[in-house]
Amino acid sequence: MTSIFRRRMEQNHTGRNILLVFIAIVLLAGTFSGGILIGWMLPTQAGLQAAETTKTPSATEEEMRLDLLFAPFWETWQYVHEQYIDQPVDDTKLMQGAIEGLLDSLGDKHTGYMDPDTYNQITAPLDGSYEGIGASVDTSGDLLTIISAMPDSPAEAAGLRPGDAVIKVNGEDVTKTDPNIVLKSVKGPAGTDVTLTIQRIDIEDPIDVTITRQKIDLKSVNSEMMDGNIAYVRISTYGETTTEELKSALTTLLAQNPKGLILDLRYNSGGYLITAIEVISQFIPSGVVMYEQEQNGEVTSYSAEPGGLATEIPLVVLVNEGSASASEITAGAIQDLGRGTIVGVTTYGKGSVQNWIPLDNNQGAVRITVARWLTPNHRQINEVGLTPDIVIELTQEDADAGIDTQLNKAIEILSQPE
Repeated sequence: MTSIFRRRMEQNHTGRNILLVFIAIVLLAGTFSGGILIGWMLPTQAGLQAAETTKTPSATEEEMRLDLLFAPFWETWQYVHEQYIDQPVDDTKLMQGAIEGLLDSLGDKHTGYMDPDTYNQITAPLDGSYEGIGASVDTSGDLLTIISAMPDSPAEAAGLRPGDAVIKVNGEDVTKTDPNIVLKSVKGPAGTDVTLTIQRIDIEDPIDVTITRQKIDLKSVNSEMMDGNIAYVRISTYGETTTEELKSALTTLLAQNPKGLILDLRYNSGGYLITAIEVISQFIPSGVVMYEQEQNGEVTSYSAEPGGLATEIPLVVLVNEGSASASEITAGAIQDLGRGTIVGVTTYGKGSVQNWIPLDNNQGAVRITVARWLTPNHRQINEVGLTPDIVIELTQEDADAGIDTQLNKAIEILSQPE
């Protein structure tokens, strides 16, 4: 996922604002997903009755306007049920398709609808485990595209790379299939095989890769002491347990009095906003670390939380084209505030914040872009990315030979005499 989003407890009022337009539809439509939307907007029947008894003429006029606006939709709904050749039609799919169309019309690839299966599959990595191939993917384009393979995953073992586009699954062409649906077929029970036909950016002919799915137990933080008394921490996602994992790793490493620390954010595609602030706070002692700009132009600042464990140790941060969203917030703050040196290549460029709002009765979820984020120096990196302080390419030849030029550069920087 190339996303940063707020936890559900922070989403309710935004979700209500966004879904206000559906109230009139529900009142007009009767049975068309009425329970879902009324349950979200008005938790009790008493609340609905109270709203009806306090109607104002302006509210009635708005309902009449929406009645007229959506008349073609309901007319089409009726025609489908009366005239479509293959009956009965699936009302749930029609409802889901209508929501997809509504959100797609906004022209924002990060705003969209997720059916229940897709939502559960996408959010599982942030909750600790799931079954599949172990890769972060982008479903916003025409093809399901690999953002990054997770550490020690089947996808990593199979050699999947950022930018790999899935064009077939088990021999079936999926180039005209919604990437969210393709994602479902890629994931599956542990122990089963899936064959992906990959279109790679720098190779003309497609590649077939057979991967055995497994249970992916996600530890979001890995750490070790490296030669030369240098501490190394890799964060693979910003999930529920990341902050505590990071604190534990830093406590263990710092007790060994390292001369410097490498923070590896390569192929980290994002996660929770609050986790990003907590992670940054381990390395930056104070000050604004991010700004969030909402639709009305209002700007909210986020400051480092006190008590960080690694706020003084020499620091190098590794990033690449798979570093997105929350990891870009982290690297951007460290870069702007001069806290460390950024090494690698230009990052993904995901500069927006989404609310992921579960719909009632397990009807999936919607993701709504609600804000754009800025670095402490008010840089907007959306579709641009962050440029490292020191640009170091990692070629496929180096990777095949087991040479990590970016990591080697970080070690070189931290090994220099003070």
